Amino acid sequence: MNTLLFPVILAGGKGERFWPLSRKDRPKQFLSLDGSSRSLLQATADRLIELGGGWDFLWVITSSQIAEGVRQQLPDLPSQNLLIESEGRDTAAAVAWTSLEIKQRYGEDAVIGFFPADHWIADQEAFAHTLSAATQLAASTAAIVTLGIKPTFPSTGYGYIEQGEKIGSFNELPAYHVNRFTEKPDRETAETFLSTGRFSWNSGMFVFRAGVVLKELHTHAPEIIEPLEQHGPDIYPQLPKKSIDYALMEKTTLAYVLPVDFGWDDLGDWNAIERLLKTEETPNVELATHIGLDTQGAIIYASNPEDVVVTIGLEDVVIVRDRNVTLVVKKGRTQEIKQILKILQSDSRFTDLL
Repeated sequence: MNTLLFPVILAGGKGERFWPLSRKDRPKQFLSLDGSSRSLLQATADRLIELGGGWDFLWVITSSQIAEGVRQQLPDLPSQNLLIESEGRDTAAAVAWTSLEIKQRYGEDAVIGFFPADHWIADQEAFAHTLSAATQLAASTAAIVTLGIKPTFPSTGYGYIEQGEKIGSFNELPAYHVNRFTEKPDRETAETFLSTGRFSWNSGMFVFRAGVVLKELHTHAPEIIEPLEQHGPDIYPQLPKKSIDYALMEKTTLAYVLPVDFGWDDLGDWNAIERLLKTEETPNVELATHIGLDTQGAIIYASNPEDVVVTIGLEDVVIVRDRNVTLVVKKGRTQEIKQILKILQSDSRFTDLL
C-alpha cells in the first residue's frame, strides 16, 4: 500500500476581497496576513513539505499571470513540479490536469492531496496527523477523502458536509461516508446543521489516488478530463469553468469525510484578520501605525510603516492603506469589494489600481 502523499498547492486564485492589498501583481497568496514574515503560499508549502518527501514531491498549479511570482516565493520548488495554466478554469480542471501529470510520472496508485494556497492552519502537528489518516484511507479504499472542519459557529459563508455511515477509523480519526454537500446556507439552516452534530465545514482539501479520481472524472466530468487526455494542456482555454465540488464531489458516491479540528480559517476577506489576531485586551486589530479616539472593533492595515492612520469615533470598520489606495468599509459589507473592482475595471482611469 502506497502511503506516500504528493501534496498539490492550488495557487491560482485572485483574492479579490483582500483588495487593495491583493492586486493582479500581488495576489492574496503572496501576502503575509498574520503578522509573520511568511506569505500564505510559503506557509502552505512549509506545512506540506514537513509531511515527508520534501520539495521533490510538492507540486503547485497556478496561473500564467503569477507563475514568476510563485517561482520567486518558492525557489526550491522543482520547475517540473510547477504547472502553469494558460487561463484559469477553476478547480476541476486544475485537479484533472495535475492528477494526469502525477499519474504519468508515478502511477495510478499515487496518493494526491490538494490544498488551497490561502488557508491558515493553527496546529501543524494535528494537521499532519490528519493528513496521515486521510492518506491511509485513500491508499486502502477507492475513496475521495475530504477534510471536514468541525464548525465553531453557524457560518453562512462556508459550504457544509453531512456525514453518513461511519466506515472505520484511520490514525485514530473516525471516517464517514458523505451524505451530501450543501453550499453556503442561510443562518437558520446553518444553526440547524450545527445542532445535529453531523455537519462539517467544507475545507476544500481533498486526498485520493490518481486512478480513482481520474475514473470518477470520466464518469461525472468527461467534458473536462477527456479533452485534457486527448489534447493536453493546450486545450485549457476551451475547458468548462467548474469547481471540483460542482463537477465531481456533489455527484460521486466515493466521497468520504474526516471531521477534524486543527484550527483553520480560509481567510476569505478582511474580517478573517480579526479572527486570527483579535485579543480581548485590544479594542482593534492594528497592522499599522494607528492613532485613534473612540474607535473600536476596527481592522486597520497599512503596507507602508511610515503611513499613519488617524480615526475618530469609528466602530466596526475596515481601513486599508496600500500604495495609492485607501479603502474604508463597514465590516459587514466586505463581500462587496468585488463590486467595486467591477466599477474600477470599467473605467480606464483606474486600471492601475487593480
